[in-house]
Amino acid sequence: MSDPRITSSIFTRGAVDLSALRTPAPSSTPAPVQAGPPAGAPGGAVGGVTVIDVTEATFQSEVLERSLTTPVVIDFWAEWCQPCKQLSPVLERLAVEGGGAWVLAKVDVDANPRLAQMFRVQGIPMVYAVVGGQPVDAFSGVVPEAQLRQWLQAVLKAGGVSVAEPEDPRLDEADDALMSGDLDAAEQAYRKILAETPADAAAEAGLAQVGLARRVAGADPQAALTAAAAKPDDVDAQLLAADIEVLSGQADQAYQRLVGLVRRTGGDDREKVRQHLVGLFAIAGPDDPAVASARRALASALF
Repeated sequence: MSDPRITSSIFTRGAVDLSALRTPAPSSTPAPVQAGPPAGAPGGAVGGVTVIDVTEATFQSEVLERSLTTPVVIDFWAEWCQPCKQLSPVLERLAVEGGGAWVLAKVDVDANPRLAQMFRVQGIPMVYAVVGGQPVDAFSGVVPEAQLRQWLQAVLKAGGVSVAEPEDPRLDEADDALMSGDLDAAEQAYRKILAETPADAAAEAGLAQVGLARRVAGADPQAALTAAAAKPDDVDAQLLAADIEVLSGQADQAYQRLVGLVRRTGGDDREKVRQHLVGLFAIAGPDDPAVASARRALASALF
């Protein structure tokens, strides 16, 4: 398993040919630049641009040239894309929070199909990091904020931006074990943190990721989803399908699947599904808007 934080990472260096984009189409109209909130505003950046709308006409200056000095994260989105409406606001908030350390470039794929084609965008949301005029990493789908923050930290390091060391070295050690695929060591490290700090949300999320990685090990994603579709009341099949959906960046769909299963089951099966769903919530964290919505739906299903 690759980096479990961004499970849908698909980047291959050199796979994107940007040469054609260095001569923008003259007919496109430059999009307005969005600056962060004024200095002193809650959560605002202190000066500088944090979020910009990019078109093919402005791509060279706003992305390629800007990335020579500041990492640029490209968010490929569309108005009709519901998952985009989950991910984009989080990216925008983190960009403002970053205070100009990196810039978020938003690309509407419907208005800029050539850009989407050049970046081989086959599904949205799709996010690329560009450093030094070249893509350095990418992922698709919606990911939990905690994982997104870790991905951004790696992007900033790639861009030569000084990144503060983690405040808790115990968590750093546990995360490293998880990233390397040593699930036993990761579990032991997370459990040790929770024994000393029971309310540590990051350790809870890490432990939940360990469980998820173990449950999906060796599973065929398409076969599992097909089996779940054929047997809507098979609890184990539905739980595995939900796990795969979370790993595929479709957490909201996974939550809906299991809330529906809670409504259709009772007794021990119902409790098993509820506990599994709560475990998936832990991966995303309590601040994830999709989790908040799903918790309300779960409460309605239970009571």
